[in-house]
Amino acid sequence: MVSQFVSSHAVGLLGDINFSFPEGTHAIGRLDNLSEGLLILTTNKKITRLLFQGKQPHKRTYLVLVKHKVSDENLQRLRTGVSIRVRGGEQYISTPCDVEIVTEPGFSFSSPYVMTNYIEYTWLRITLTEGKFHQVRKMVAAIRHRCQRLVRVSIEDLSLGDLQPGCVKEIPEQDFFALLKLEK
Repeated sequence: MVSQFVSSHAVGLLGDINFSFPEGTHAIGRLDNLSEGLLILTTNKKITRLLFQGKQPHKRTYLVLVKHKVSDENLQRLRTGVSIRVRGGEQYISTPCDVEIVTEPGFSFSSPYVMTNYIEYTWLRITLTEGKFHQVRKMVAAIRHRCQRLVRVSIEDLSLGDLQPGCVKEIPEQDFFALLKLEK
């Protein structure tokens, strides 16, 4: 599904989820239709500004499945910044970020991706504080790997945990602000 309530295309929408969303609910930090994981929905219009346009950068962590084994050299390239193309066709050097190889992704829901025994795969945990258009996919492409699966697992201390696809978890406002390290 796409992370919006209305679309002119025939796609799955947030309104298709079996949940009664309050009027004015919108997604923050959207996921593209090929990505999955944590999506914040709120009626508070200040949250987007506080999270993504504020003085203090906020961490977003992704688990990324890529084809083939990622070398130490390429891990270091990701950590220090790689050149990616951003909107308008400009080249941009990604800011330094945390990247590590993980042996198990740590979640249990199924994937539409078929993994084969004859191709090696690598799971990466990438934590960054910026969010250019399709940035994580472009970063792994810059080191000549193809993103097979992209799962956002956390924004600051707000984590996906064991929340299953299509499920909603309501969080009290005070906890929400604390987990996202935001001041009201």
